[in-house]
Amino acid sequence: MIAALDSISIADIDLHEGSTLVLHDVSWERYEALSTALETRHGYRISYLDRVLEIMPPMPAHERPHRSIGYIATALLDFESRDWEDFGSTTLRRKEERAGLEPDTCFYIGENAVKVRNCQSQMDLNVYPPPDLAIESDVTSNTTLEIYARLKVPEVWIYRNKTLTIHLLQSTTYLESNQSLIFPNFPIQTLVPELLDRALLQGTSGMLRSFRNALIQGEFG
Repeated sequence: MIAALDSISIADIDLHEGSTLVLHDVSWERYEALSTALETRHGYRISYLDRVLEIMPPMPAHERPHRSIGYIATALLDFESRDWEDFGSTTLRRKEERAGLEPDTCFYIGENAVKVRNCQSQMDLNVYPPPDLAIESDVTSNTTLEIYARLKVPEVWIYRNKTLTIHLLQSTTYLESNQSLIFPNFPIQTLVPELLDRALLQGTSGMLRSFRNALIQGEFG
């Protein structure tokens, strides 16, 4: 759905699963206002790039994979005794880059986790570093990597059609890789889809218990 900005209000926004509302020629100030207003509409995601704003509603087929991938990531981080902070879908934006979004899930790891530990308000990327890892589950729309590049997120995972792609930031663009820099000792690209398939058979909690046990035993899933 494409609409003129002046023709809608927050009260008008009632999107069905799988739909996307696209607004053109949106000022930064209007984007910030809409983003703040939609915080009460749980699950709605907003992305903004060069005055084009997209609003997407939540759906189970979208939510479950990225949450499970986040659990897998934290299981690995805990196994390696690394500090981490889960900032979920907190709003990330840079006015000077005319870009912003709410990732499906994002993590601060190691030293950066310590830096953001006490952050409880708006994530100001002029004060705090960008997340070390963002995770996206693409069902009805495709992740705009250009936004992540402008936000300077070093690693992005995208899960779509039972396939995980790993994107590593190189200067101002992303290169697809078959190996994660965050988890160089694990076959993330194949491991994550296998574990998600297993979660459908034995439940997410059962999959995670088995996975943690396998890590302890040196089987790596």
